[in-house]
Amino acid sequence: MKERRSVVDNALRPVRALYVAAVRPIQEAYNALPASVRRWTMPAVLLLGFLLSLAAPSLINLYWQQVLIYVGINIILAASLNLINGYMGEFSVGHAGFMAVGAYVASIMTVWVFPRMGLKEAVPYLFPLALTIGGLAAGLTGLVVAIPSFRTRGDYLAIVTLAWNMIVKSVLENLDVVGGPRGFMGMQKLTNLPWVFVWVVVTIYLLRNLIYSNLGRGILSIREDEIASSLVSVDTRRVKIVAFVISSFFAGVAGGLFAHIIQFIDPRTFSILKSTDVLVMVYLGGIGSLGGSILGASIYTILMELLRPLQVWRWVVGPLLLVLLMIFRPRGIMGLREWGFLIPKEERPAFVDALREQVRQKREPAAVPAGASE
Repeated sequence: MKERRSVVDNALRPVRALYVAAVRPIQEAYNALPASVRRWTMPAVLLLGFLLSLAAPSLINLYWQQVLIYVGINIILAASLNLINGYMGEFSVGHAGFMAVGAYVASIMTVWVFPRMGLKEAVPYLFPLALTIGGLAAGLTGLVVAIPSFRTRGDYLAIVTLAWNMIVKSVLENLDVVGGPRGFMGMQKLTNLPWVFVWVVVTIYLLRNLIYSNLGRGILSIREDEIASSLVSVDTRRVKIVAFVISSFFAGVAGGLFAHIIQFIDPRTFSILKSTDVLVMVYLGGIGSLGGSILGASIYTILMELLRPLQVWRWVVGPLLLVLLMIFRPRGIMGLREWGFLIPKEERPAFVDALREQVRQKREPAAVPAGASE
């Protein structure tokens, strides 16, 4: 195992050197800014990103716009699955099932429900509501799956979630009301770069806040040792269920975005192969890392587009890459590490060290008189 790690580390060393050489000047320039300016850097970057997404139609062609949309959708999928597989330490392989629920429910809302309510002209404005309803439907099914599933863990949980994915696919294939095996269509092309950008930011922001909350500490403690976690008053069953429902919700939102970009969905789209793709993104970028989810989803999506000339054979790359990752790099590129801007200020090492120094300085004057009197 050590030899394998050394081979991988040597292979990744030039990539790391290139990454450091590219990022270090940016970090130094950022640290040189006044604190009042640094405080507004992230809002300014997000605003700039949103403006660029609005201007994308005049900057890049339709093909690359769609690729960027797929990157954003996959970031939502990878980040939501990382909450279960990375931060909580469980192993779920049925994420495509929750994506399917969100895709179908959001599509039914925009194709049937809203128009029949006399809101056909307002469907583009109600698109966020349709996505939210799709996410809630996926979260509800996640609750139904989570309650019996978390009586098991590890390999058994993987089997249960795999069965869930197969159940969803089979049910959709036999429901003629939503097209059955022929699929469901009629959706407007409502997904665009601005909407995807907004939902990616919302997903990362909410998951970041969740991870560094008290509930998030409980999620991390389950990954380290579930028995010890329960002994220190963590309601492990409740924490697991809540995390699973939240993960399912964002998978449903991603499914709704996906359905309204291709304007056609069928049960075969959400097979085990789709769940495998999400697993590859999570373990490629790194478990227990939102930055890793962003990195893994971006690399994998663009890689699959570059391999499109291989046609069917490119789908061999995903499972093969997952096998190689499990052997040589089980934690991924950024496993259990995080980008600095995704860590709250009070959680950063520099802030913690400064706080410790303040406490030490306050204690020293109180200790001097006692020592002098002795």
